[in-house]
Amino acid sequence: MTTIAQNLTNKSVTIQSSKVVENNETHPLKTANGVYVTIHGHFYQPPRENPYLDTIERQPSAHPYHDWNERIHYECYRPNAFARILNHREELIGIVNNFEYLSFNIGATLMSWLEKYDPEVYQRIIEADRKSCERLNGHGNAIAQVYNHIILPLANERDKYTQIRWGKADFRYRFHREPEGMWLAETAVDYPTLKALIDENIRFIILAPSQAERCRPLPTEKDPQPEWHEVGGNQIDPTRPYRCFIEDGRYIDIFFYDGPISRDMGFSDILKTGDNFIARIGQAVKGDNRKSQLINVATDGETFGHHRGGTEKCLAYVFTQEFPHRGWTVTNYAHYLSLAQPTWEVVLKPVTAWSCSHGVDRWQEDCGCGGGGTWNQQWRRPLRDALDWLRDKLIDVYVDEASKLFRDPWQAREEYIQVIRDRSPDKVQHFFTIHQCRELTQAEKIDALRLLEMQRHTLLMYTSCGWFFEEISRPEGVQILRYAVRALELAGEVAGIHWQKEFIKLLAKAPSNVDVFGHGAEVYHQLVAPAQISFHQVAAHYGISSLFTNYPQRERVYCYAAERLDYQKQQLGVLTLAVGQVRLTSEITWESQHFVFAVLHLGGWDFHCCIQPFSGRLAYTEVKQQLFATLEQASAAQTIMAMNKLLSDRSFSLQHLFAEERHRIMQQLTAKTKKRLDQLYTQVYRENYSILAAFQREEMPVPQELQVAAEIALSHRCLLSISALEKSIEDSEEIDNHLTELKGIAAEATHLKCQLNIPEGKKTLEQIILRLLWRILYDGDPHTLEQDVKRLETIIELGYQLNLGLFLDRAQEVYFRCLHQKIIPECFDDNSATSCRWDLSQIRPLLKLGQKLAIDVRVWLGE
Repeated sequence: MTTIAQNLTNKSVTIQSSKVVENNETHPLKTANGVYVTIHGHFYQPPRENPYLDTIERQPSAHPYHDWNERIHYECYRPNAFARILNHREELIGIVNNFEYLSFNIGATLMSWLEKYDPEVYQRIIEADRKSCERLNGHGNAIAQVYNHIILPLANERDKYTQIRWGKADFRYRFHREPEGMWLAETAVDYPTLKALIDENIRFIILAPSQAERCRPLPTEKDPQPEWHEVGGNQIDPTRPYRCFIEDGRYIDIFFYDGPISRDMGFSDILKTGDNFIARIGQAVKGDNRKSQLINVATDGETFGHHRGGTEKCLAYVFTQEFPHRGWTVTNYAHYLSLAQPTWEVVLKPVTAWSCSHGVDRWQEDCGCGGGGTWNQQWRRPLRDALDWLRDKLIDVYVDEASKLFRDPWQAREEYIQVIRDRSPDKVQHFFTIHQCRELTQAEKIDALRLLEMQRHTLLMYTSCGWFFEEISRPEGVQILRYAVRALELAGEVAGIHWQKEFIKLLAKAPSNVDVFGHGAEVYHQLVAPAQISFHQVAAHYGISSLFTNYPQRERVYCYAAERLDYQKQQLGVLTLAVGQVRLTSEITWESQHFVFAVLHLGGWDFHCCIQPFSGRLAYTEVKQQLFATLEQASAAQTIMAMNKLLSDRSFSLQHLFAEERHRIMQQLTAKTKKRLDQLYTQVYRENYSILAAFQREEMPVPQELQVAAEIALSHRCLLSISALEKSIEDSEEIDNHLTELKGIAAEATHLKCQLNIPEGKKTLEQIILRLLWRILYDGDPHTLEQDVKRLETIIELGYQLNLGLFLDRAQEVYFRCLHQKIIPECFDDNSATSCRWDLSQIRPLLKLGQKLAIDVRVWLGE
């Protein structure tokens, strides 16, 4: 079998744009005719945010990335937004936005994260939907998704509707149009769910073939009673849409994806090459002369790059080359439905999902799905029962308390999605103006927001991932319990209720497969309760970190606004004492508290921090004076005793800081030690260089102690040189000096067979390359182009010599865009209205730079 690269010619290919398709294949886009292909990707990540901080904390299992969202982003979401087409030499000849051709849904929780983390990719996804609308007669590729991926057949009626409405509202906000279809979490469906979807004007859904029970042609005058066909064993024909009626005669249209091909995408090698994939799709094409047919497949979007590395390239190739070559029209469900209305109807099995062969028991029973080995899932039912109990209790609290504040409490919940998306004070106040039953006081607004957040966390605690896997103590199960406990806590703050003991008793009925836990109550005590965060802890975090961060008067600390009202710091020997006032305001609930803090750093890892609510200026002044007077005695013990006496017996240490800040401070505290060790290893390396060289010359194993010293010393030198290079990026002469130094380091490392471990140097060098490339292409002096290009090529080559594993995708994208939007049109098109910035002698080194970035420019080089 040939690879994708081998399928391509040496010459640069032209990617077929939507305009080309429209010009050459107008008929299939306007009238159902021929073979249509739809590949659907269900892109989703569960909500991972800390319920108290509204941010995703570091997840060590995702190393070397910060968290799993980030890791999957670089393996899947970004590669699909900038999918490569390569020639047989692995050179870039095209960049395709796969989202322009994929049918897709992206969960609201993931889109919210993408919008903040990588706006460029986020905008590529939005733009892809807009372009697909233009290409497919107003029908975009994107469809909505139930908001936070709960199993709708297991939700109560009100939660069903909220999930659908929030999913629609989020979609409308991002794509600026109404969704035509909706993806159901795990494709879980029953007839009450269909009714809710129809009520909310959802036109179609996508299901697995195993979810159909029977089907028949729609009745006509000629055949008013067509025969039913039993298809409960996956026999339904997936090449056509079906109409599904509910009791009142209304209907929703359903597409059943091709099960065998969809499975093969996830569990075989059909996406390894374009040939494989095309051949497998071709096997599904019916040869019965029907006017049109839809070959549609659906799988987790993360298959394309994360689960199956590099397969986004296969998609880019078949979308833009192979499908058009065979006359197959790439479409989406809404567009095909506009061309080919259902002529068959279907009856669904009562309750089903795509990832459980027992209905939806995977999310409530020990059905065997998701298990394996000797572990059982007997914890699923008790966990579901505990959360249902809590939900129903919180409904009573919400109705009782919210009725005092809102005209219609449940309508307020439905429209709270507008606040979740934008928590600016003006937006929140606008929400209150619409929904409050009277002018609310500030305290009442805080309670109102607490109640709405209580409801939001009640929905989040039903995220399907909590039951999907084999054990309650997995991160997914712990996460939904954190949401549950936060909802319970918010209810207590508003209504004064305390149901924690009852909830823990219910969790104790959920057996864990892990001996150290035993049951869900212990999971709560060990993994959930310690993650709870109070205002006091936020104040302690602010106080301790203030020793290392020069906070401005107003600062954002996660989802809290911190206002510094007073601050004084004094150092005496190894002791450092800071005393201050801070007002913290939650951006989510508007709750505000005013604290006095005192923090003593005893040196090293030892901190002692005390917090107390502000009780008045005089009391604060007296506390501050007494503490600094005590510090003058240079006694850590006396200072700690004074802090405990004047402020609080409860103290906080470095361990109480939130993980991100704790890790940052740990790095700062070890910086001096690391610097001394770097100097020591450098000295050992220099003093023993001749010995090292002798061992290398004699091809003898180098003593470990000397090899380690060499690698640490060279890594330290390399980091210093890269840092200096970054600072001197505007000075060509300084750049050359630092490059000379780096060449020497690379030569030494190669000669001594040293592996340099400098991930931070890798990131810095990538940024330097990107900045220099941008300057050459858009802001550089044409007269110094050759020297500038040579410097950049040297830096790239050094990255390879140092084995840094440079990630040059972004540099490649910048160059490729400039090549096709600027260099070729302006310098190779005789009819161009814009003059070329470079003369012919300068163009060659510029094109050679493209080769260095693995871009095919041979046509323009004349090779």
